[in-house]
Amino acid sequence: MFEWIIFLMVGLSVGAILVYVLLRSSIAMSYEAEFNQWKIEYEKRIRDSALEASRAVLKGRIGEQMVALLPAFKYQPADARFIGNPVDYIIFDGYTDIKDKKSEESITVVFMDVKTGISGLTPVQEMIKDSVEKGRVKWETLRINPG
Repeated sequence: MFEWIIFLMVGLSVGAILVYVLLRSSIAMSYEAEFNQWKIEYEKRIRDSALEASRAVLKGRIGEQMVALLPAFKYQPADARFIGNPVDYIIFDGYTDIKDKKSEESITVVFMDVKTGISGLTPVQEMIKDSVEKGRVKWETLRINPG
């Protein structure tokens, strides 16, 4: 009789260990599957977010280049030169009229940056604006002699 109790105890112990091992691997597989699903969804969200940001940047750049064609642009589009960085435009206001001999007024050079929404000037743009406003602007001619 004592032997049966020992066999019963060993059997129960082995059974408990097997159940524990099987449940543990089943739970681990379940968590691994959930983790992989979460990872796939999270990577998709990151990709979608990056794509959306990229589209916004492209739309902004296209808008900056097309702004010279809008009614709100108070200069002649032919006078504007898009450079994009560090400012969007350098405008030679009056250039077209002088070139076409429609005027003999002077040309005004305008530095312009196009902003949308509530965005402000970058620190570098602020420094450029300050330099222009304080008259720290000059002209240079570089002559290159061939040979």
